[in-house]
Amino acid sequence: MAEQLPSESIRDLRDHLSEVIDRVNSTESPTVITRRGKEVGAIIPIEALRQFLQWEEEQLNRIVDERMAEPGPGVPLEDVIAETLARSE
Repeated sequence: MAEQLPSESIRDLRDHLSEVIDRVNSTESPTVITRRGKEVGAIIPIEALRQFLQWEEEQLNRIVDERMAEPGPGVPLEDVIAETLARSE
């Protein structure tokens, strides 16, 4: 992602979590959470999370369907998940 996302330190977040959540929901843009200057998490709109989870499930189902159609031995689920994550990068 090329754009600079807003960020909040955990220390500052403790003081105004409610305002950060309101901002995330009103702008529909995530806020990165930092600890000692390092990115450690994010607050995202719930709809963005739901869309991501749906996309992830669709990708896994598609890969499983592709693999099931291939002759030969099966593929461990861990490999399917790793392939899905690699495709999203």
